[in-house]
Amino acid sequence: MTLVWRHLPRALGLVTSPRTPKPHPSMSLGVSWTSVTKFSLHTKPRMPPCDFTPERYQSLAYDHVLEIHKRHLSPVATAYFQKPLLLHQGHMEWLFDSEGNRYLDFFSGIVTVSVGHCHPKVSAVAQKQLGRLWHTSAVFFHPPMHEYAKELSALLPEPLKVIFLTNSGSEANDLAMLMARAHSNNMDIISFRGAYHGCSPYTLGLTNVGTFKMELPGGIGCQSTMCPDVFRGPWGGSHCRDSPVQTTRKCSCAPDCCQARDEYIEQFKDTLNTSVAKSLAGFFAEPIQGVNGVVQYPKGFLKEAFKLVRERGGVCIADEVQTGFGRLGSHFWGFQTHDVLPDIVTMAKGIGNGFPMAAVVTTPEIAQSLAKCLLHFNTFGGNPMACAIGSAVLEVIKEENLQKNSQEVGTYMLLKFAKLRDEFEIVGDVRGKGLMIGIEMVQDKESRKPLPREEVNQIHEDCKRLGLLVGRGGIFSQTFRIAPPMCITKPEADFAVDVFRSALIQHMERRAK
Repeated sequence: MTLVWRHLPRALGLVTSPRTPKPHPSMSLGVSWTSVTKFSLHTKPRMPPCDFTPERYQSLAYDHVLEIHKRHLSPVATAYFQKPLLLHQGHMEWLFDSEGNRYLDFFSGIVTVSVGHCHPKVSAVAQKQLGRLWHTSAVFFHPPMHEYAKELSALLPEPLKVIFLTNSGSEANDLAMLMARAHSNNMDIISFRGAYHGCSPYTLGLTNVGTFKMELPGGIGCQSTMCPDVFRGPWGGSHCRDSPVQTTRKCSCAPDCCQARDEYIEQFKDTLNTSVAKSLAGFFAEPIQGVNGVVQYPKGFLKEAFKLVRERGGVCIADEVQTGFGRLGSHFWGFQTHDVLPDIVTMAKGIGNGFPMAAVVTTPEIAQSLAKCLLHFNTFGGNPMACAIGSAVLEVIKEENLQKNSQEVGTYMLLKFAKLRDEFEIVGDVRGKGLMIGIEMVQDKESRKPLPREEVNQIHEDCKRLGLLVGRGGIFSQTFRIAPPMCITKPEADFAVDVFRSALIQHMERRAK
């Protein structure tokens, strides 16, 4: 492969004499020269067309919005970008800001907009229900709740047939923790390091990302265990993941065995033997970690871990808040990709395409265990609006073959992003499944040290400037998260890859200067 630094100064217009330039110490980026010449450093990728025209923005001035936010809203800094976007309207995979700029949304409001912003069918159902009945609470029945329960239960295997409707992922996981403890009569619950299961006082104990940890005591009875991360963890090989793209780490494993999985299982056993009581309440796992940067585990790990948990009396909980509803392509639920059957499944985000809605699905036995010890009640859970919208989302996923689209477009895009890993030294890993993709940025592939946050911020800003919105994840915010609405097309995937390549090349330009 041709070293990019031999050609980069000329490409950047920096060569002022015929002398051969010395390589810049930070420019050991493994990028082929063909990729640099093919894509001019200042060429703006052409955005695919959109047949939607947004309304003219006529609301608060941008500076006034900033003033209100500073004075009256949470001081916690959560907004992306130095100049936060003021979004005005959305249509399918597109977002429009207050200045009329159009963006391709590849983060879906944190993996939430499943079938597209303001999808016409979902919007029509919402408007119809809005004119009929908004709210009753659980002390009265209404058809949308029962229709939705029938439709959702049909998508889950036996014996997962009892549904508790809630309003958010945190609330769903909160309830699942209570169910696990009520059914097992045990206290201790295990979750992975790097896991995110919510930000409520109860679920903060399960969440193991440093920025969400408090100095005050909390999370009683929650224990973390090593995340079986085959890229960043101590063990990993060349065919560990259920993904079209594997790590560049090498191993000598036969196709039917995985040394990395076995080593991580030993760590899991160590947690069971040292950090929790002999009897467990449960074990929470995301089929693919979302907030931690789309981290995938070795094939077969969850199956063995579930077995070990059940041997100690615990129940197994699959957190499908980000992975469910066909996003992974090959299966409707993430747990199915691991060939496991959980005792409890939690879901939110994509369930309502952005409308506040969530659910906990469990077995009749576990549901009865909760009912015996608690009069569980939820004022807004299962409200008519949410259930009507939830049913419409399920219909759209089926009618528009969005699970199949996630598989086809997601695999296509994963393989294209993987080529960037081969070209750029700072792209350490590309991973994922369907339309849930992580691109982890590193200082260099050998050390795998995270690329400094300031540099990742610059690349992130460049993507936005070129019309692409992506998310961030990882313990050090070093991973770009790609999770667009499931209606995206291959031309839009091409545009996203072109934008990301352009942003990486512009980052090279900054380094060279």
